[in-house]
Amino acid sequence: MHADVCILGGGPGGCSAALQLAKQGIGAVLVEKARFPRDKVCGDALSGKVMRVLERLDAELAISVKRDARALPSWGVIFVAPSGRALRVPFSRHTGEGEAPGAIMPRLDFDDLLFQRVKRAEGITLVEGSTARTFERNDGGWSIGLEQDGRHLELGTRIIIDASGANSLFARHVAGLPMEPRHHAAGVRAYFNGVKGLDREGFIELLFLKDLLPGYLWVFPLPGGRANVGLGLRSDVVRHRKADLKKLLLELISSHPQLKDRFASASIEGAVHGMGLPLASKRRRISGDGYLLVGDAAHLIDPFTGEGISHAMISGAHAADVATEALAASDASAAGLRAYDQRVWKRLGKELAISTRLQQLAHKAWLFDFVVDRANRNPALADTISSMFTDMDLRERLKRPGFYMDLLLGRASRSA
Repeated sequence: MHADVCILGGGPGGCSAALQLAKQGIGAVLVEKARFPRDKVCGDALSGKVMRVLERLDAELAISVKRDARALPSWGVIFVAPSGRALRVPFSRHTGEGEAPGAIMPRLDFDDLLFQRVKRAEGITLVEGSTARTFERNDGGWSIGLEQDGRHLELGTRIIIDASGANSLFARHVAGLPMEPRHHAAGVRAYFNGVKGLDREGFIELLFLKDLLPGYLWVFPLPGGRANVGLGLRSDVVRHRKADLKKLLLELISSHPQLKDRFASASIEGAVHGMGLPLASKRRRISGDGYLLVGDAAHLIDPFTGEGISHAMISGAHAADVATEALAASDASAAGLRAYDQRVWKRLGKELAISTRLQQLAHKAWLFDFVVDRANRNPALADTISSMFTDMDLRERLKRPGFYMDLLLGRASRSA
């Protein structure tokens, strides 16, 4: 087999790259080790950023996701401070009007919708049930050794777009991106039925429990009274505490004062599953000689919120554009592909820098309590915090000590 571009991985990042390449008329082979539909351990939240990227990639697909009965519209987030006080922050000032900015949908379903759309895309060849084992650089590009049902296949390509996830063989051993515990998180997730107090407007809950800082526990409602429940914690902290996250999740929902009553009659569906989250708290080179790294393979997960789907889709679309330009210029060298890094970091860099700073503050229980308490007493401040979801300039103020001094003096909302 031969193709101008080989995409490794059929998740949101790989599918976004494929759809964007199809728009450009570029032929590509997408190699996926699983056979769809397949599950992906995740929080299942589709932010407003996800929906906006999807609309640009394929407007009809975006409409299908919004109208799918397996998706629950989501209008905002509830931050629960270590004190137990909650701050309800809508994604939009017009909560309940029109279409919700976000949604919650199991990755089993969302990823399959994307994958099936790619199957219909002109010029894209899908190779399911295949694992890329070897990568050899040559004058024409790459020779990739694939393993499929015990058979060995060879694929030649000029450019590799690696979207094969957190455990990417290519990213670690060819691109040289190591797993660094300080810039990596571990997470666990399970599905439950019968959880009490799920929000009627699909607000997702982030609980910053004192015993879990600098991580958090989440409760995301799903259609039919189900909930996606999990927790995440930075890997170096997990190692230091010798924490068993699967055990910890079950202990917290059964005994923590803020959770035990809500889960008293709840039943778990299947097992608790784990995941690795390569964080963007360190800026890395995400392209090189003949390759582009996308999403989790590029370590692009938000270090504070854990959001990764939108970043995978954004980087996937940029990778397709840069690959198209490189093919036209017959230059897939490291220098020729450097524009990819510039575009991704221009789009995501400021936001990720802010999230990195917030992650560094996340171990301060008193700070969460203080901000939530002030916002609950000051509607104008609560509105400012809500606006931070869409206004980067406002969100950047969270990095500055002066913002918290303004809070202390009661000036934060007036200076917004």
